[in-house]
Parts: sequence; structure tokens; C-alpha cells
Amino acid sequence: MYFRSTVNLSADLQTGLAGDSGAVSFKEAVLRCLPKEGGLYVPDSVPDLRPFFLHMGEETAYPELAAAVTPLLFEGDLNPLSASRVAENAFTFEPELVQLDETFSLLNLYNGPTGVFKDFGISFLAALLEELLQGETAMVIAAARGNTGVAIARAFEHREGIITTLLYPDEPIYGLESSSYVPQGGNVIPIRVKGTLDDCQKLVREVIQDRSFAERYRITGANAINPGRLLPQSFYFLYSFIKLKKHLTGELVFSIPSGNFGNLIAGLYAWKFGMPVNGYIAAMNANNYISNIKERYNYNSLGEVIKNGILADFKGGTFAHGFAGSKPAVSTIAPALDVGHPSNYERLASFYKSAPAVMQNMVFPEGIDDAGALKAMETAWKRYGIHLDPHGAVAFAAAENAAAYKDFNGHIVVLATGHPAKYADLAFKVSGKRLSLPEQLASLDRRAEPIAEIAPDLEGLESAIAGCF
Repeated sequence: MYFRSTVNLSADLQTGLAGDSGAVSFKEAVLRCLPKEGGLYVPDSVPDLRPFFLHMGEETAYPELAAAVTPLLFEGDLNPLSASRVAENAFTFEPELVQLDETFSLLNLYNGPTGVFKDFGISFLAALLEELLQGETAMVIAAARGNTGVAIARAFEHREGIITTLLYPDEPIYGLESSSYVPQGGNVIPIRVKGTLDDCQKLVREVIQDRSFAERYRITGANAINPGRLLPQSFYFLYSFIKLKKHLTGELVFSIPSGNFGNLIAGLYAWKFGMPVNGYIAAMNANNYISNIKERYNYNSLGEVIKNGILADFKGGTFAHGFAGSKPAVSTIAPALDVGHPSNYERLASFYKSAPAVMQNMVFPEGIDDAGALKAMETAWKRYGIHLDPHGAVAFAAAENAAAYKDFNGHIVVLATGHPAKYADLAFKVSGKRLSLPEQLASLDRRAEPIAEIAPDLEGLESAIAGCF
């Protein structure tokens, strides 16, 4: 599989012609992370994986699925043997699909070492980089908040030759051990940025695009802007399908908590790989980016939002930081969805170019406020005896709304992206029961301090990194 940049999307959408940016290999896309001409990497073409996963059964283990499809996705960079090493090295844990009733299933994605869905993509990226580098050195850099930082730190812990730089917004840091910091002989550099998560994401892009500095440390990204982190998230959509396919009698729909749109894009890629699916619900909280664009431009359909919004946002060959539909993020009970500038919006636009009918007829945005999420948590407890974290609750509430349509005839898989015990106070509020964190997650609540605090600018970041060596 080869990758190209989204940088020519404006011309692509207006003319219908493919972009003229040069295609690069998967390895180059992973190690560079961002195209030199700007934008994000997207697949130039995708393989048909149906001959592989359509014949897999309910007994298929997650590493087995990943090892089988990875050589096809990354042909030329990973052979079957190296793909098996990466899969076995990455996945000592699996998703859990729980069928609640004829209408709903729950895909629990919190069984990894830090109790969040990010463990799947990050663990694959860490194992992949170790395989690709073959003893050479590199630095991964990522915008981090709460669970993200510790998930990245844990995944890259003890990876030979890899330094991990984490950029946190101006808020508390949890879960890191000072013994893991570079000055103490570890491989983590936590830096607090005097700004928001969006400022941190912007800074990640800037340092990767500063090629002289980036090449000095061989810097790549660990957020979902890196295709090596994003594409493996498609595996758990395929996994859900092979677990459910014998039981499906109608449509298959996924309801996805959506902030930066990484999981939504991964699900769409699974469809491109050949997975039979009828729809995706982009479940957002009060930070409803798509609705913000619809309100500003008075668009009716999602297709209009994607097509016209991208043209309005595209300026001078690169995307401006702060899209036309963006508003400052507001705080909600589902903090991972509190995103003002979705980092994967460019990929949504790229997908629109290649498959406009899919974006118009298969992707359904739905906004759920805090009250709706709390009600969904209560419903899940009373109806099924299960606890949902607030992000999964946003997706469950959106799924209930979809299932209420009179012509709905299908099954909805709801993505539960975080361990409910991480939100014990909310769980107690809806069920009256106190949840205890599993032992491996309890240490993640420990407060940590950064190595440095900087202004949200490239000069401060480069200085902080260089000061650790």
C-alpha cells in the first residue's frame, strides 16, 4: 500500500482529478508521519482483504487477524514473518465484543494496559517502529492529555532506541513515573505547553515539518496523524464483523465516539478493505464540529459539510489551524471528545473525494449533550446491568436514537473506548455502585510533573528537547 498527501484536496474536489503529490511507501509514511508538502497521509489505494477475513471464524484471535491482514496492507515493508512478530509483540490483549440483545452489541476497547482504546493503535505503532528501525534510533512526539500520554509512554517503554516526547496542555499530568524520564535514564520527555490540546497538536505538526530538527532526532508522531497508529484501529472493526457475521440478519452499523475522527476514519478504511457494513454513526458531544459547520454555512447534508467545508477551509496549499466550523472546545463529561479542531478532518475530506456517496449515505453525525450521555449510562445499567464510560455512553445514546427510526432493521455495534471505573463518580451517580479500578490501572491516577514548561512555540519545544541530552 502506498500513501499520498491530502495537500491537493482543494483541486481534487473541484476537478475530480487525483492529486499529483508523489506516493510514498508505508514505511516512509510512518517514519516521516507528515508529508513534506503539508496535509496528512492517506492511502493511495487499498487492497481487498475479503479473501482473508471473510473466511475467519468466531474463534479467530486478535493477533491472528492482525498478522494475517498486515502483510497485504503494508506489502513490501512487512513480510508474513515480520508481521507476525509485530502482531504478537503488540497485542497481549484483545477487544471484547458483547452482544447485548438483537439490536445492540458493545465493543469493549479498554482491555489494554492503560484501559483506553488508544492502547490498540499505539501498541501496534510501537511494535511496528521497533521492527522497521532494526536497532536504529528515533523519537516519537505526541500531543497528550490524561490517558493518551500514559498509553504512549507504556507502549514505548523499553523499546530499543526510541525516545518518547509528550506535549501536555496546561493541566495536571498523571500516570508517568519519574524514573522513566530521559534525564533519569528512561526514554520519556514530558513537556507542559502553556495552552490547549489544540495548541499541542499544532506544535506536533510544526516540529515534524521542521525537517532540519526533525531529521536530527529522526522525529515521527504517535498521534493518529501517523498512519501507523491510525490504520491498525481498523482491525477491531474487522474483528467485530467476524465475531458477528453468523448472527447478522439485517444491516450492520457502528456507533463511534468521535472527537478527532480517528476511529471514524479507521472504520471507513475497514469498509474500503471489503468489510460489509451499512453505516457509521459519528457520535459527538457538545463539541460537535460537523454541526458547527452546518450552522455556519446552512448546509443540509453531511456531503455538503465535507465538500464545501473543506473548500472553505483550504488556503494556500495547507489547512489553516482553525477550520471554518471550529469553535473553542468546551468541557464535558466525555473529555476525550472535547476537540475544537479535529486533526483527522482532512482525511474525512479525502474520503469524500474518493467516495462521496459513502459520506452522504453511510455516515450519520449525531450530537449528544451531557444530560443525554448520563441518561444513556443509566439506561445501560438498568437494561443490561453494565457500566459505560461517558464516551461509550455518547455512542450508545446516538445508537438508541438511530435504532428508534421506524425503518431501522439492523444491528449496531457501540464502541466503548474507556474503562468505566475511570469515571467511578459518574458510575455511582447512575447505578449507586462504587467501581474499583483494576490493579494495573490504579497507578495511572498518580500525579506527575513535567520536565519543562514552555510557551506554545517551536523554539521553546526544540530547546526543551535539546536540554534533555
